[in-house]
Amino acid sequence: MLKNSFILTLAILFFSCADPAEKEVDLLVHNATIYPAEPSSKKFSAMAVRNGSIVEMGHSDKLLQKYKAKEVLDADQKFIYPGFIDAHCHFSGYATDMWKCNLVGTSSYAEILDKIKVYSQTAPMKWIYGRGWDQNDWDNKTYPDKSELDALFPDRPVFLKRIDGHAAIVNQVALDLANITASTTVSGGSVVLKNGKPSGLLIDNAMDLVDQLVPLIPDSLARKYYLAAQQTCFSLGLTQVHDCGISEHTAELLDQAQQAGDLKMKIFALLSDDSTYYAKWIKKGVYKTDRFTIGGFKLYADGALGSRGACLLQPYHDETNWHGFLLREKNYLMWVASQLAGTNFQLCTHAIGDSANRQILNTYGAVLKGKNEKRWRIEHAQVIDEKDFQLFADYDIIPSVQPTHATSDMYWAKERLGEKRIKNAYAYQKLIQTRGFVALGTDFPVEDISPFKTFYAAIGRRDAKGFPEQGFNPEQALTREQALKGMTIWASYSIFEEKIKGSLEKNKTADFIILDTDIMMCDEKEVLNTKVLATYINGEKVFELKK
Repeated sequence: MLKNSFILTLAILFFSCADPAEKEVDLLVHNATIYPAEPSSKKFSAMAVRNGSIVEMGHSDKLLQKYKAKEVLDADQKFIYPGFIDAHCHFSGYATDMWKCNLVGTSSYAEILDKIKVYSQTAPMKWIYGRGWDQNDWDNKTYPDKSELDALFPDRPVFLKRIDGHAAIVNQVALDLANITASTTVSGGSVVLKNGKPSGLLIDNAMDLVDQLVPLIPDSLARKYYLAAQQTCFSLGLTQVHDCGISEHTAELLDQAQQAGDLKMKIFALLSDDSTYYAKWIKKGVYKTDRFTIGGFKLYADGALGSRGACLLQPYHDETNWHGFLLREKNYLMWVASQLAGTNFQLCTHAIGDSANRQILNTYGAVLKGKNEKRWRIEHAQVIDEKDFQLFADYDIIPSVQPTHATSDMYWAKERLGEKRIKNAYAYQKLIQTRGFVALGTDFPVEDISPFKTFYAAIGRRDAKGFPEQGFNPEQALTREQALKGMTIWASYSIFEEKIKGSLEKNKTADFIILDTDIMMCDEKEVLNTKVLATYINGEKVFELKK
């Protein structure tokens, strides 16, 4: 009894003698269930924040007595998680796509034509630009041609991009503007012919001949769309995004919006593959502010599985004379890797097919030469040959994957790959067992922006209707702890930021979200119904759900 009294006296003396400034905080959150560094570790009920960083995690009674707070938030026994991080998306593209006709979810080409006709009446420019169609969602899964577009729009260019951004349907006006004829050839792309003439279908690099002609929207409108996109992100609990493959101009606009205090979203940007960028940026070095980083480059090795542009070691199961193709020459891929190997920039390469993944793994390995701390990434890593998984560990390559790709593609992926290869496709658990972790993202706007759909697809391998009942290749499902870490601390590690964010710990940034549902404990199907009640970045509330 005397011993306990002595300890209590010492504690009172310590707190009474402490610097008053040390006891003042900006925000004190209490009466919560807080998931800190590790989902399975000890949970807390309170958190103190000062100057945008976490001062202490603890229990409500103790922290309420210890600190004087400018703002005290009673979380009403709700659930607090680290802010979600999307490790692969196209934030700025998603934002500036807002002027385009949204074709996501269309169930037929006829429905697309109907939407385009309506959109054309109010389109903000002469070009008619739509994005989001997927022929795999149609009853008739064959690609259409341009004939109906030519009849509807004989005087206006039309550019309709597939959901994955690796194929497009255009009309004759657009073909003429781009000087595309039956004799046009494109390295890493294809102008599809019908009866010896361009059909209007362009695959991968062939699209660029048209896409580069579409006028850019005004900078002021782009910045407006950035703010609209960030509000969507905040409402879904996203506090940081990895924006993959942006231009210098877009990077400048994002930085300006950040510096002005309008764009509060934290953004890690990868510059697009432009041969004029490398020497310039290698000289400059990594650019980093509190909320915006230009930390690497995004390359494309191949196209997408859905449009048969993914590069495979063996022919497609449903097109036996076709392997897909690389979008860049092997020598070029090696040149870029060699240029960046001696810098602090990360190289992050899109690779879907097993041939493309092998090419990039070997290219990385040739310049990194074994174990390293470069944290270079392969984006998607969708189809891996059995022999190549170990290369991720041998060369310390980070798999950056998107679980909703698996549940979107599962209806037709086996047709493309066959029985044997499908076992090593979307093999996220196998990648974790080999490499130790994965970084998780959505690839929005290719997939839905919601991180809850990412979490649900990762742990259940099912669609929103619960199909298939046992899950798609269920042995590749992640545990809830793995999924959460992939969306938080592992995503931070993948860009060298694990010491400052990605978990709720003392001295880390106070990026956190308040949820109405405990996604670590709830029934699996309830994950998709989870609501974000509030989102905080650096201790500042940037979103609150309206009651």
